[in-house]
Amino acid sequence: MTCSPAFYGLCLLLVGFFVASHVAGLSFSQQMLAGDLMSCVTLLLLALLKNSERRAERAIQRKLDAIAAALLEQNEGASRKARKDLREAVRMEEDL
Repeated sequence: MTCSPAFYGLCLLLVGFFVASHVAGLSFSQQMLAGDLMSCVTLLLLALLKNSERRAERAIQRKLDAIAAALLEQNEGASRKARKDLREAVRMEEDL
């Protein structure tokens, strides 16, 4: 929903209300309402951003683990140190 034009329009209306409340000299309670609404939307968007960041990091780590596992299987003739390093890289997530 946050990627939709409707949400963008809602945010623009909210910012417009915030600016208009200060320019028009509305009562303090209405200015506080506008500020509180802006703060709520900001916190919600920050939580959404952090959640998507975590999911992206997990996906990248899974891909790197798969690449390391494939390299480990492919390089059967590799030196023991290289295989050991790849095995440790694959198990890195399990240790955390």
